[in-house]
Amino acid sequence: QVQLVESGGGSVQAGGSLRLSCAVSGGTIPCMTWFRQAPGKEREIVAVIDYDGATTYADSVKGRFTISKDSTGNILYLQMNSLKPDDTAMYYCAARHFWGRSSVTALTTAYPFWGPGTQVTVSS
Repeated sequence: QVQLVESGGGSVQAGGSLRLSCAVSGGTIPCMTWFRQAPGKEREIVAVIDYDGATTYADSVKGRFTISKDSTGNILYLQMNSLKPDDTAMYYCAARHFWGRSSVTALTTAYPFWGPGTQVTVSS
């Protein structure tokens, strides 16, 4: 049974940094993704790391966020720098058995495995 658990969320002032982690157990999943959902908004992709290490980012976070995995593939990271109040959201780790090139428009329904989420709050 694949399980994902996020950690590292918290409250930070604008311009600050946070690093989110997602621990994966029960198997190695090739495609790992960070989503976020702000109050009253739809869940959206923030960043994806594909089976070969290729990364894709939402335009809103390019140049500020970095997605990565550890060498075992069992820990997913999201380094978030230059945080803005608009980055305030619940952040979710998700995974799927997909060996292609991901898009930031991929649907949430394409992902069978999800973590419970971690809250990120950025104050101005």
